[in-house]
Amino acid sequence: MNNQLFGTDGIRGKANEWPITPEVALRIGRAVARVLAADTVGKLKVVIGKDTRLSGYMLETAITAGLVSEGARVLLTGPVPTPAIAHLTQSMGCDAGIMLTASHNPFEDNGIKIFGGDGYKLSDKLEREVEGIINDANLSDPGPSRGLGKAFRIEDAVGRYIEFAKNAAGTHSLKGLKVVLDCAHGAAYFVGPLIFDELGTEVIKLGVHPDGRNINEGYGALHPEKAAAKVAEHKADIGICFDGDADRVIFVDENGTVISGDRVLCLCAKALKEEGKLHDDTLVATVMSNLGLRDALEADGIKLAVTGVGDRQVIESMRENGYSLGGENSGHIIFSDNATTGDGIMSALKVLSIMKRTGKKLSELAACMDEYPQELHGINVKEKPPIHENPPLRDAIAKAEKSMGKEGRVLVRYSGTENKIRVLVEAKSAEAANTHATNICDAVNATIGC
Repeated sequence: MNNQLFGTDGIRGKANEWPITPEVALRIGRAVARVLAADTVGKLKVVIGKDTRLSGYMLETAITAGLVSEGARVLLTGPVPTPAIAHLTQSMGCDAGIMLTASHNPFEDNGIKIFGGDGYKLSDKLEREVEGIINDANLSDPGPSRGLGKAFRIEDAVGRYIEFAKNAAGTHSLKGLKVVLDCAHGAAYFVGPLIFDELGTEVIKLGVHPDGRNINEGYGALHPEKAAAKVAEHKADIGICFDGDADRVIFVDENGTVISGDRVLCLCAKALKEEGKLHDDTLVATVMSNLGLRDALEADGIKLAVTGVGDRQVIESMRENGYSLGGENSGHIIFSDNATTGDGIMSALKVLSIMKRTGKKLSELAACMDEYPQELHGINVKEKPPIHENPPLRDAIAKAEKSMGKEGRVLVRYSGTENKIRVLVEAKSAEAANTHATNICDAVNATIGC
């Protein structure tokens, strides 16, 4: 068996192809039980949730079988958002939480995210231990002395998460706001509309009829244009678009304009600072965030801590330094005083609360920053030598960085999943961004381009 299972966000692949098969899923259940049971007094307790993909039934059953064979007690929630599993793992005293989802990917894909008992994604060390057991060709049977566990369906999982999300967001009434809510036919299809309806908003629902195959298909965070059209049609105050597992959210303002994740981070950071809730006056974002975010925050005395790509790296920085707000331009937003992972529903409630408290429209709040023009290119390459060992490319990057100084930046990196190199150039002017990006891309094509 291949020994590389965990990627940057759990295990992911095509359903019914390695590693997203029932055989591997059963081993995952057994491995999680063996690794985590060592620190458990009494029987291991694990909560399992899923999004709306057809393959969720297959994986849920197989992982449950693996866990139960090792004596674990398994709690099944059915379709719920990823952040609901992170919360339930903590609130129900579980030793682990497992979410079956491939997030924004099409229904043919699926994935397995594992949370520790603290509600945070499993550490690299524990992932390696789990992976080692999964890949053990001589994995022994538990045997009768191990004892068998049981599996239970949690009937009130949705209700538990609803109260958590509302309380954590500090929201008691959003009456008077009209909301277009696009749930991508995914994990939030049921719980999402319930929460916003309970808080008094008028809800126009989209993407709430999953059939196991239509998750993310033409709806949700990847396709906010549908919500934008509905906002215009119904003269709504806001459009809210979740991805398949609802840990990410994209907003549309009252004019039908899609709001970048950086603008949402900016307006949330400024609002938290006004309330005295922005720890150390710092926002955490990744290298993919626009330089305009840095400038806008500086103007308000807010510091920007920058991490590598991925919400996991953002969360690690927040935990290490005690920061309260972080996220990615892609729509992951983490409010660490309330949650251990990105939560699209909670983020939406926070933004609506800011609108309600200030009396401002989303377009006004989102005007908190000016974005630098960007040029982003993906180029197919025949090989991936270290960039510093490619003189023409290295020199083109250095020339661009020297020319722009603090008024621009260059980010060149290889794709982790494809034979591609990605070139991002950001500058004060669109002309400068285009010129430098063209020079860098020419250097790529002349040396390692296909």
